[in-house]
Amino acid sequence: MKIIPSLSFNGQCREAFEFYARVLGGEIISAFPYGEGPPDMPVGPQYKDWLMHAWLQIGDQAIMGADMDKDWAPNIDKPKNGFDVAVHTDDADEARAWFEGLSEGGRVIMPFQATFWSPGYGSFIDKFGIPWMVNTNGQPQA
Repeated sequence: MKIIPSLSFNGQCREAFEFYARVLGGEIISAFPYGEGPPDMPVGPQYKDWLMHAWLQIGDQAIMGADMDKDWAPNIDKPKNGFDVAVHTDDADEARAWFEGLSEGGRVIMPFQATFWSPGYGSFIDKFGIPWMVNTNGQPQA
């Protein structure tokens, strides 16, 4: 089994996934716009370039995403609450690079630093409103 987070955006899915792919070193495997859906699909022309499905492959992990309008997802424009996308690595330098890259333009909640559980951890809300945690596996340095 694989558990894959699926993130919702309000017109920024393509931009977000290109950003995530660049920072995390992944590859966008799928990016299907609403405009390429079946002709009888009831979606307004203003959404033709929005993504109804995106898949970002990062090693053996993945993130899915889609654009949603307020008519389909009434709280799409509200702050995301109750989840974080968490990424883990054994390399503190790699974790710091992910943290610095992904948090660019966003809001840092906890700066990247050693903690009592990790040699490097930080959390933030990215520029697309998605909450993230970046963690380094292993014992904290004394």
